[in-house]
Amino acid sequence: MTVIRGDIETAKNVDIIDETSYPETEMLKERLEWFQDLKLGVIFHYGLYAEAGIVESWQLSEKDEWAREGRSWREDIKDLKLDYWNLISKFNPTQLDTKKWAQICKDAGFKYCIFTTKHHDGFNMYNTMESEYKVNGKLSPCKTDILKEVFDAFREAGLATGAYYSKADWYSPFYWLDDETVKGRGASYDTAEHPEIWERYKQFVHNQIHEITHNYGNVDLLWLDAGWCGQGREDLDMDRLAEIAREENPELIVVDRMMGGRHENYVTPERKIPELHEIPKKPWESNIPIGNDWGYVPTDTFKSSQELLETFVDVVSKGGNLILGVGPTPEGTFTEEETAILSDIGSWLQVYGEGIYETRAQAKERNAGWKLTFNKDGNTHYAFRSIQSREEVVYLQDIEAKITDELTDMATGRRLKVHESEAGNYVKMADLSLPNVGMIGIKVITHQ
Repeated sequence: MTVIRGDIETAKNVDIIDETSYPETEMLKERLEWFQDLKLGVIFHYGLYAEAGIVESWQLSEKDEWAREGRSWREDIKDLKLDYWNLISKFNPTQLDTKKWAQICKDAGFKYCIFTTKHHDGFNMYNTMESEYKVNGKLSPCKTDILKEVFDAFREAGLATGAYYSKADWYSPFYWLDDETVKGRGASYDTAEHPEIWERYKQFVHNQIHEITHNYGNVDLLWLDAGWCGQGREDLDMDRLAEIAREENPELIVVDRMMGGRHENYVTPERKIPELHEIPKKPWESNIPIGNDWGYVPTDTFKSSQELLETFVDVVSKGGNLILGVGPTPEGTFTEEETAILSDIGSWLQVYGEGIYETRAQAKERNAGWKLTFNKDGNTHYAFRSIQSREEVVYLQDIEAKITDELTDMATGRRLKVHESEAGNYVKMADLSLPNVGMIGIKVITHQ
């Protein structure tokens, strides 16, 4: 039976492109080209839920029963909330080494990282002045500004940086009122009836966005989550929020996830690869956790390196980026399983990355499971197929090559001999080097 997850937001207006010219329009054309060159990113969901070992902070929402069914952290919801809020006194990742994180991720082939500054629970992973519910504060044994350490380490390693920020905040008394009403994921009161309370919450959000984008050096991406908050009854004046965010980061890409419109600069299909008929009109990024959950869960099971590499190549061949979710442990380390998987991905990319980074797609159905990417020079493309495919020959027509093209094995650089037959020209699979995991790759150069 398929488990129904409530943490997958429904996209809004993803197929409607706003043609209005905004102050950031020309800048974004260039920046989104840069973004599409990167191809592979990592997202860290990290916070108190790692200490609890549960599916992020969703169990706090009484109406999100799916998050507790079969794995409730505490049987009584009041006990659950109290014990969860008090995890601030325990969370202290004493083995945190962000330079090691950055090196592992760089070696894995990641080009950008997104770090959770705050999930829906309201616990801040940076030294905000807007709340004491944070690391590096009076209530926390952790005296490290984790966001600063992550950003510094990943910039030093040459990776772009992004900040995940939940627009909802279940700890804030201006979002969930301190009363006995049953709390769901949204604001617990009618904002139209209490505009003064909502105004205080909106100012709180703007102030935090100011901190994240002004106090931590250059930020490349602002990844805004909680796709029910920001418009309508929970209006956050997104135009002003984006202005604040770009004051010190004029080339910032803003991703107001699942909300559509001006401030969703690219779209983020969650836990899925779009089918050909579903490919978004905007630049896009599939976001998929390495395990079943985004954050650390000690009983989690992990996807295989083979599955993730096949997923990655499929995404790139359709024109998207892939961001993989890694959930650090309460101690501040990656799990052994995650580390091994990342090593496999990096080893494959060291050999075949030329056909991945800075390529573009011509997305269509192709024969025999081949996935193609295209160099921007217009004369070179790359053909990939899973090592689990066992055909003995590769027909040129299946990889959109001609007999006059130059075909080389990407693993060895050796030119491949083309054979002729009535069924079509082909190269022998036996002439190709087979990696231990992932996809085989053929480079095709068309000489004009």
